[in-house]
This record gives sequence, C-alpha cells and structure tokens, in this order.
Amino acid sequence: MISEEQNDQAIDQRDHSHQSQLASVGQIAAGIAHEVRNPLTAVKGFLQLLKEKSPDSYIDVAEMELNHALMTLENLLQVSKPDKEDESLCSFKISAELESILYLFQDQLYRVNLITDFQDVDSAIIYGKKNQLKKAFFNLFKNAFEAIPKQGAITVKQYIEDHNVHIVIQDTGVGIPKEKFPFIGTPFFTTKEDGTGMGLAQVFTVIYQHGGKIEVDSEENKGTTFHLIIPSEMVYKKDGVIHLDIDSSKGITLKEFFLNNRDIFEQQLLLEAVNVKEKIKEIHTIGSINLLENAHKLVLYIIENRRHDLMMFAKKEGEAWAKHSLTIAFKLEWIQAIRRVLWDFLYNFDRIQELEVNRDYFYTLERNINELIDQFLNSFFISYTKAKDDILHSHQQLINELTVPIVRFTSYISFLPLVGKVDKNRIKTIKDKVFGQVLQSEAHSFIIDLSKASFSGEAELLSFLKMIDGISMIGCRPIITGVGQKLVEQMMGNNLSFNNRTETYRTVNHALEQYYMKS
Repeated sequence: MISEEQNDQAIDQRDHSHQSQLASVGQIAAGIAHEVRNPLTAVKGFLQLLKEKSPDSYIDVAEMELNHALMTLENLLQVSKPDKEDESLCSFKISAELESILYLFQDQLYRVNLITDFQDVDSAIIYGKKNQLKKAFFNLFKNAFEAIPKQGAITVKQYIEDHNVHIVIQDTGVGIPKEKFPFIGTPFFTTKEDGTGMGLAQVFTVIYQHGGKIEVDSEENKGTTFHLIIPSEMVYKKDGVIHLDIDSSKGITLKEFFLNNRDIFEQQLLLEAVNVKEKIKEIHTIGSINLLENAHKLVLYIIENRRHDLMMFAKKEGEAWAKHSLTIAFKLEWIQAIRRVLWDFLYNFDRIQELEVNRDYFYTLERNINELIDQFLNSFFISYTKAKDDILHSHQQLINELTVPIVRFTSYISFLPLVGKVDKNRIKTIKDKVFGQVLQSEAHSFIIDLSKASFSGEAELLSFLKMIDGISMIGCRPIITGVGQKLVEQMMGNNLSFNNRTETYRTVNHALEQYYMKS
C-alpha cells in the first residue's frame, strides 16, 4: 500500500516532469519562432498578393492552412512562455471568476447538469495573473463539456485547505486511458480528433507558474477529475497574530532577522497593501521610486533607531512624490501596511527567539516604533506640502511671465502684446512687469498692443492709464496700438483718455514705421 508521503512524492515527480517537458518546449518554440515564423509570414504575404492578382480557390485553401500553422506556432509560444504576456499581478476571489466563466457555457446546460459547491468564498483569494488563470479554467471547463457526448454532469468544487485554494472539476465524460496519463498536459497530446493539446498544456504551465499543482484522475467511460491546488493569498492567523513560515535561526539580531527574511517581508507587504501593489510598477515608471526597496530602507532606519536618516529620507520622499504628482493616499496606505507587517515580524522574531518580553519592554518598543513611523509620516507630509507649494509658486511665476510677454524689438524699443481679459489680479502683474522692464532697460519707447485685450471694469482701466502715465514719468515714451471701438466706448463712457504724452496708432506696424521715420 502506498503511503501518503510516497503519493506526495509521486505527484511532485510528475509535476517536475511536466515542468521539464514545458521547459523543453520553450527551447523548441524559441527555435521555431526564429526559423519558421518569419518565412511563413513572408509566404502569407505573397499568397495575399497572388490572391489579389488572380483569385483562386487553391490559394484560399493554402492561406487557410498557413493561418492554421501560424496559429499553432503562436499557441506553442504562449504555452512555453505565457509569463511574457504584459499582465500585472492582482488579488481576486477565485469563486467569482469561476462563476463568470461557467456562465459562458449556458447553452450547454440543457444537456449537462452543472453542480457548484463553493466554500470559503470570502477567504479564497488568489494573487496572480487573473486573465491567464481565467483562460486556464476556461480550457478546463471547455474540455469537460466536450468530454460529455450526450447527457451528463459536471461538478465544480472550491475550498481552502492548508493555506491553499483547492478547485476540483469533475465530469462524467468519456475519460482518459490510464496509459495516456503521463502525456496529459504535454503539447500536441490530445484525445480529440481535431485537438492540438495546447489548451491543456497552457493550463499546466499557468498553474505551475502560480506555484500550484494539478492532480488528474480518470477512468474510461466514467469521467475525469482535475484537482487544482493553488497557494492562497490569505495567511494563517491565530488569536489575531500571524504565524509566518520564516527563518527560525536563533541567536541573531533583529536586523539580521529582517535581512534574512527580506522576500517574506515583501510578500506580506504586498498582501497588506491591496490597492498599492498594482501601482508599484506605475509609480516606479513615473517617478523612479522603488516602493519595495524604500520599504526595506525605512524598516532598517526604524529598527536601528536612526532618527536623523529617517527624517532626511522622509524629506526626500515627500519631494519626490510632490514633484511627480503621485497620489498621496497610496503613500499613506503603503506606510500603514509597512507598520502592520513590521509588527507581524516583531511578533515572529520574539516567538522564534523565545525572548522573555516583559510588559515594560513591549510598551517601550511599541511607543518607539510607532513614534518613528509617525515622525516619518509627519516629515513626509511637511516636505510634500512645501514641495507642492514651491511647484505651484514656480508655476504661478511662469503663468505671470506668459500673461505679460514683454519682447525687446531693439535695445531702445520694448513691446507688450496684451491678450485676454485684464482683471484686478492681472493688472497688478502687468504694472510690476512693465515698470521693472522700463527701469532695468535702456528702452526709450514702450509699445503696448491692445487689439486682443479687454478690461474687466473702470477700476482696471483707470489703473492701466495710471501705468501709462508712470511710464512717461520715468522718461520712456508710451505707445498704444490696436485700440478698438469697444475700448473707445468704454473709455468715453467713463470720461477717460490717454495723456498727451501717449502716442496711439492703429497697428504695431504703423507705430514702428512712424518710429523709424522720426528716427
């Protein structure tokens, strides 16, 4: 009789055999991609040209078979290297995805009785590439329905056991001969007349890449059962604390404990920061900010009580997040996740080291660590706010520059084209910029074009006219161009006019012509 341990070893050996086969397929696929795909694509192009010039049914057949060959090649490449698909990792409830996939087979329920038994629905959470896993389950369900020629039943179960999500798919179909078991999941092996075996090969590849296992049991004319075991995202908790499968070396320092278990710390952090983990790559791309690396740095500063380094780090982080306009809520969630995981690690460190921790020690440690994290957050927010204010100030200065675009025609002529509405705030900026330019330059003529400008009211118009008087007082000749009918009516309605030292012209070109004639 085979023991449970021997059975587990046999399953592990079979899984390792499948992975070795798929790795070999990957090497073969790479060669095929280079040696075959390019020539086939070229042939396809020529067939399309021939079809345009002289359509023929034989060309249609050849093109169809060529497309089939290219599709087989793409499937083979996908089976060998599915992890190359550009899909981010995420957490999701597997039961919801299973139900959505099964809904696609509604048209089969008239002949197949579908039985579902989903347990541990809320805690059966998987962290992985959702679309790849959904495609794998779709292939399994499709095979199960196709394995039932007429009437039958399919049972889908889900439950959690030993920190793993178990998914069982059982059909009452035609079954698989025992001698064929070693080939299940191998590319090009299939029991269907028109199958390629790629679907089931993709299933095995994806499950292996998510750290899972597959057990298959089948009997001819009775049915087949696929038992998938995938690690759950949920962590074992006892009395509100987390027992981690962690390095249990005794006699090491807390710093060594964290460094030795760096990978586990990252895993736990990603489990805690549900919303942030999907943004890690984006944040790194936008601001070159490595959240995981910075989390390790922050923890080391805390456990080593390096307050100054912690404050400088917080200042730098605040400036970076402000500069790249990153969502501050993500930062807050990330730091709080670090706080929780840090305490989980402290608990496991004390548990493994069997330290005799008294109440005074615990409360002192709690106060010190939480105070350091709070100081980090406080310094971060102060730095972030200051950096944001500096950025806004620089933007405002740039806007002011753009709203008062003074141009130097020559060393003696300055030009300001006013565009848009001149309101209370803008007239002050205009006055500051114009007087500054007149006083700092050698210009003895200042042209202001009003053809595209308007004034909000009498106060703004009066302030503008006083500015014109001020220009002439400084010894610079004010020249106004582009005064339109609306502005004239506004000035006359308020009994306002330019002083006798101000020259007016219809256009800028006219003003320049008169200037050079006088010169």
